[in-house]
Amino acid sequence: MSDIPPCIGTMPRRAFLRTSLTGFSALGISDLLRLQAAGAAAGSGGGTGGPSMIVVWLWGGPSHMETFDMKPDAPDAYRGLFRPIPTSVPGIEICEKLPRLASIADKCAIVRSITHDSPGHANSTHTVLTGYTGDVVEQAPFTPKQPYLFHAANKFLPDRPGSLPKWVALPNLPYEGGGGLGRTYGPFKVAADPNKPEFKVPELVLDEARRARLDGRGRLLAGFDAARRSIEDSAATRSFDDYQRRALDVLTSPSARDAFDLAREPDVLRDRYGRNVVGQRCLLARRLVESGVRLVTIDFPCVPGQKAFSWDDHASVWNIFEQMEIRLPVLDQAVSALIEDVHARGLDKETLIVVMGEMGRTPKLSDFKGQPGREHWGKAMSVLMSGGGMPMGQVIGSTTAKGEEPRDRRFTPNDLLATWYRYLGIDHTLTYPDVSGRPIALLPHGDPISELI
Repeated sequence: MSDIPPCIGTMPRRAFLRTSLTGFSALGISDLLRLQAAGAAAGSGGGTGGPSMIVVWLWGGPSHMETFDMKPDAPDAYRGLFRPIPTSVPGIEICEKLPRLASIADKCAIVRSITHDSPGHANSTHTVLTGYTGDVVEQAPFTPKQPYLFHAANKFLPDRPGSLPKWVALPNLPYEGGGGLGRTYGPFKVAADPNKPEFKVPELVLDEARRARLDGRGRLLAGFDAARRSIEDSAATRSFDDYQRRALDVLTSPSARDAFDLAREPDVLRDRYGRNVVGQRCLLARRLVESGVRLVTIDFPCVPGQKAFSWDDHASVWNIFEQMEIRLPVLDQAVSALIEDVHARGLDKETLIVVMGEMGRTPKLSDFKGQPGREHWGKAMSVLMSGGGMPMGQVIGSTTAKGEEPRDRRFTPNDLLATWYRYLGIDHTLTYPDVSGRPIALLPHGDPISELI
């Protein structure tokens, strides 16, 4: 199609299916608990409360110029085809393709002045989610050298009562990895589409034969307990026994199965979220945090009519405005329903919703044989947040007249991460040992955003 080398982040539907639909969970409950039991001896610290985060990840880098930071007075080569509309907060405007979010802007905060210098998808994701600039393993699958915020939070946050894992990924995030923490604090990954009638999570849905076998194993384990302890009453053995019991608890727990059971939700609410994979993942996320999960990450996938599983809107691959016409209404419906649902249930004080990607897009439109698009741009990006007990109904920071870089309240991703760590009750200045025992700073720098405290 072009002599321009393809961007590695632009992934067509068939390639995405080949790489990600390899199973319902890449790291199952049993593996997850085994690893976390093994890592428990490394210690924990920081969090003491019960806050949760839901992150809707717009992989590829959503254009700030077509979402939350429009420039209607910029020259034609910059401003694009969409126009801003007023919101429920006087003076705040967002894209006309997001009318439902506009109507609840009083429940949202938009940061418009996040900036970084990482150029690609892998290193931008690393910069934004770890606070360490562009530090990735330079070969596929481009795993990070430092842990994502979610891995660190999974280590330092205390467990809530119950048997659900602390972090559920719907499905995995691109380039995800624990860096110096290893795989110990990775997520329970669910790649299945919750919009499908046959949706289930294999490790949590057991037929009667499997349940009977597990019950038998549980009784057998109990029978061996006394004999095993008389032989070796070590801390390692006790930890392994605890892991075994907890794994059985998760596999047989009605609360765990119920948390994933969307059939328990009324049809009218499921319709409100949208009968598509994005909408139903957002609804599932609300059910999970309500049931005790601390972290839920949602990768915004392909929706009907979309050409790729990505917000990577290069002119050389597709028309940005045609694809935004398809994506934005889905995002608008699903996220507005999630925000309203969380507030209606009184969960907004301890549930923070975040909508973002790893970068923005070039303010100046590019052109490929008459097809418009925007290229990679980390120098200006917007992030939408809701809840978390934070002050809402505000825009924080601004960009220049053409949307090229911050004009005031310039923030790095580290400031955003420091804000989230503070919300979660984790000291962002702490140092912890990696798997080799080497001390690592959770964040090399960064301060919480004062307007969100």
